[in-house]
Amino acid sequence: MLLWRQFTMEWKLYLRDRGATFWTFAFPVIMLLGFGFIFRGGTGPATTLVWITRTAAAPSDQALEQALAQTPVKVLRLSPEEASARWAKGETAAQLESAPNGHHLRVNSYLMAQGQTAAQIVQQANLVAQAKAQGLNPELIPVSLESPGGRVAPNYAAFLLPGLLGLNLLSIGLFSVGMVNVAYREKGKFRRLGVTPLPKWIFLLGQVLQRLTVSLVQSIILLATGRFALGIHNQGSYPEFFLVVIIGTGAFMAMGFALSSLANTVEGYGAISNLVFFPMMLLSGVYFTLDAAPVWIQKAVMALPLSPYIKALRGIFNDGAHLSNYLPGLGLVLIWGILCFGIAVKRFRWT
Repeated sequence: MLLWRQFTMEWKLYLRDRGATFWTFAFPVIMLLGFGFIFRGGTGPATTLVWITRTAAAPSDQALEQALAQTPVKVLRLSPEEASARWAKGETAAQLESAPNGHHLRVNSYLMAQGQTAAQIVQQANLVAQAKAQGLNPELIPVSLESPGGRVAPNYAAFLLPGLLGLNLLSIGLFSVGMVNVAYREKGKFRRLGVTPLPKWIFLLGQVLQRLTVSLVQSIILLATGRFALGIHNQGSYPEFFLVVIIGTGAFMAMGFALSSLANTVEGYGAISNLVFFPMMLLSGVYFTLDAAPVWIQKAVMALPLSPYIKALRGIFNDGAHLSNYLPGLGLVLIWGILCFGIAVKRFRWT
């Protein structure tokens, strides 16, 4: 069968490229294991507060220290000289110093996320200490760490895995499909194929099926790694999860085909694809959420296909949600895929 021969040939060509094989299968696993083991105990690194130690402690120091002991902040006591050296190196996110009228808190503007978190906790602990000094006994509201679906999030890897999977499906579409087709055209391989009896649809469908199996194998490897190495597993339906994987693979491959029709050289395609890839990688919630970003940015990125796609993957994987809960977002992904496929078919050329 001609299609089967084309499919097997695509696999042989793919496996010959060790770099592509590594970035497709090994690199996502390394990223997942790396972040998974680093942040295994929670969703992020511990917040550290540098407290400058002085010979004459202020009366309020002991009360504040006791209040901070009940928080997740890690207090690091240093001398003024050590604290100054650490601050100069940019290693301190937040620094606390006793002052005659209380305390002074210093936040590193280069480490705003960590520094502001530490500052808020210190302010809260200071209010608790002041309340206790006045004979009150304030109680903090209990906090539980859960996903939107009510599941208890085991670690950051559970959040990261669907994001990595979505990002790698986008990479397959833009680089394993788009870049390869531009290279074929630039080197004259398309021109030679154009004069053979090989039908155009056989050639294109062979690529589609091969990349589809790559995405499925990659998904299985990531799921197995998360399950056996990090103790995380799919909370939802496996058929629905893999259906979403197939939808994303098709949409992102169509995007790769469409972008490849806009470039004549590999260098030109590299600029175009990176212009599309990096904004989606940074703004679509792969590694972190955008809840601290302006509202207009949060709404704007939802128009990009990767953001609603990762939200659907994460909802099924982490929350056990049903596919029907994410139909609007997946509908947007399908619209992107259909539009890109139409552009690819209209602009496809052998030369």
